[in-house]
Amino acid sequence: MNAKLFFKKPLWQTTFAALKHRNYRLWFWGQMTSLAGTWMQITAQGFLVYELTHSSAFLGYVGFASGIPSLLFTMYGGVIADRTSRRRLLIITQSVMMMLAFILAILTFLEIVRPWHILLLAFGLGLANAFDAPARLSFISEMVDQKDLTNAIALNATIFNSGLVVGPAVAGIIYAALGPGWCFTINGLSFIAVIAALISINVQTNVQTVIHVSTLSALKEGINYVFRHPVIRTLMGLIASVCIFGMALSTLMPAWSVNILHGNAATNGMLFSARGIGSLVGALAIATLGRKTIRGKLISAGSLSFPLFIAIFALVNALSGSLLLMALIGFATIFVLNLSNAMIQSLTPDNLRGRVMGVYSTIFMGSIPLGAIIIGTLAEYAGEAEAVLLSASAAMIVSAVVWLLVPKIRSLE
Repeated sequence: MNAKLFFKKPLWQTTFAALKHRNYRLWFWGQMTSLAGTWMQITAQGFLVYELTHSSAFLGYVGFASGIPSLLFTMYGGVIADRTSRRRLLIITQSVMMMLAFILAILTFLEIVRPWHILLLAFGLGLANAFDAPARLSFISEMVDQKDLTNAIALNATIFNSGLVVGPAVAGIIYAALGPGWCFTINGLSFIAVIAALISINVQTNVQTVIHVSTLSALKEGINYVFRHPVIRTLMGLIASVCIFGMALSTLMPAWSVNILHGNAATNGMLFSARGIGSLVGALAIATLGRKTIRGKLISAGSLSFPLFIAIFALVNALSGSLLLMALIGFATIFVLNLSNAMIQSLTPDNLRGRVMGVYSTIFMGSIPLGAIIIGTLAEYAGEAEAVLLSASAAMIVSAVVWLLVPKIRSLE
């Protein structure tokens, strides 16, 4: 096919199409700043926990504490997102997250922070996320046209992964030079950018309320839609596999940096940043190809390749090879997560979007802590490399089953 026919617009206009919408531009830059701070805190917090406890299992406990509220409350958060102004809800949740970051910073500066403090604050952050995530995901559809939705979701991944590239690398440097308290402080300040952006955004709220039915009935309606739709149901299963067996790998990064690579906080930051670089490249590729009719093939390719890269990562103990493989893992997983997200939203009616995104967020954020506690416990008793190999094997089995039994996924456009 002639390249000019394939790309009817200049490449940069195709890749960044959603940025022509003013509201989305405000959101994009506000989130870009905030998520760099968020990744600084995630990276510094993990290494601080490992310094305090020297326990891979406790890293898993912190991951579990931050994620268990997602399992309990995110679907209810989806109902709330369908019943109220998503913009207002996001301002509230982002403000709560800012407050929690400052509390952790104060405890750290006063040198009274203890592991149980971090567990409790991680639970509080997870609770805020349970209401933030479905509102944030469904809010995208209020800022862009339907034809730019896939592009906007892909650019959201570039926001997330740009933060993942910059945040951990900066956190490693600041942690080593000034201590973790400054990482948490910078994260708290970074929330000002996204809160200011949300205040400036002007949207006509397009939420079809479900107040005429009970909360439980509204919740059931969203869950039933997911499980009665074979494509959405299968994509949710793939997302769970990626999160349990792939994303949870991040839980072990502090221990991996010290025990396998014989490094320090800077090594930990480099590993996170390498994954972010791979994910960012993948997200930009999705943004460019988002309107093409190959999304199902890309989802399948990503689901089969990410466990292979994880298995190879488990066998490598050189920093250069580990960084390359983390980038490849990030590249592959983003194809599954973001294209599945876009496909699910395109198949969901507006009046159910918040609740379906609530189910998506429950699976996404709830599966990671389950994977974290599993991989953390396995690493404690069997070793880090063995735990990662077992996770990769389980993910490959799930992906192979979907490839063989649900060929319709590969044909999705």
